[in-house]
Amino acid sequence: MLTDFNFPPFPKDCKSQLCKHLTKETFEALKDKKTKNGFTLKEAINSGVVNSDSGIGVYAGDKESYSTFGLLFDPIIEDYHSFKVEDTHKSNLNPNDLNAPVLDVDGEYIISTRIRVGRNFANLPLGPAITKEQRDEVQERSSQALNSLEGSLSGTYYPLEGMSDEISKSLIKDHFLFKAGDRFLEASGLNREWPEGRGIFHNEDKTFLVWVNEEDQLRIISMQQGGDIKEVFTRLTTAIAHLQKKIEFSYSEHLGYITSCPTNLGTAMRASVHIKVPKLAQDMKKFEAITDKHHLQIRGIHGEHSESEGGIYDISNKRRLGVTEVECVQDMYDGVVALIQAEKDA
Repeated sequence: MLTDFNFPPFPKDCKSQLCKHLTKETFEALKDKKTKNGFTLKEAINSGVVNSDSGIGVYAGDKESYSTFGLLFDPIIEDYHSFKVEDTHKSNLNPNDLNAPVLDVDGEYIISTRIRVGRNFANLPLGPAITKEQRDEVQERSSQALNSLEGSLSGTYYPLEGMSDEISKSLIKDHFLFKAGDRFLEASGLNREWPEGRGIFHNEDKTFLVWVNEEDQLRIISMQQGGDIKEVFTRLTTAIAHLQKKIEFSYSEHLGYITSCPTNLGTAMRASVHIKVPKLAQDMKKFEAITDKHHLQIRGIHGEHSESEGGIYDISNKRRLGVTEVECVQDMYDGVVALIQAEKDA
């Protein structure tokens, strides 16, 4: 954590949003401000100061951070999302509005589909500012809500603390277990008291998964093998609707669903497929032209900053704020249709 709180000396090669938008004037205007939870500018920017290679470099400690430190957050949000202070966000979680017939029935191209959203509790601080007692409260209320799910969503909640080797090995095998966050999350205060107050829920079919108190208080994930994107979205929205009856989520008319990292604001959604396009991958210019047209991001098989293996890529929506959830998934669906066609044409 920073000690003397003066304007941070960023290296000349720093390219983060924090370096770009934290001027000395903004720093002076905000350095003594606090939210009602006692969250400060010093805490908001610590991750980006400690890690000058950050992409963003700021985290919110609560919903109020986005207004209290608006002089810093607003230009970052506008730069990243092309979303202005006067804009409003609209949500649409109705799967009937999604036009997505099943893709790739023979399984030649799409290996798996995964859609997740981040959610945080209304009237509680976000992860960087939450107290141990509040985090425990989130776990308690979340596990109760999750254990009340019925039908194909019903499953089991596993706290990380005191987890048996047998359960741990099983969750690692399924790629469900999450570890303490990276150095960026560490410096933002998100790893405090690890692993207390954290846990994992999954249904019996292993097509629905929730991480509790990772980067956001809830990471709600729907997934399955193959290309039935609408089925994955429908399962997710059904679960969200049930959980909303038990938990009020933090939401703003301007910024949508509130998250600790500004990149996730709005829908807080990442809709993705693992897709095999080895021929198209030989022509990255064409590949990127298709993904750019449909507002999509290309990642390697193991996520951000990883390489592709066997021509398999992780393709996901890039837009999150100022578009609805249905639009995010439609972007991904339409882009995948175009990618499959381009692979066939190659």
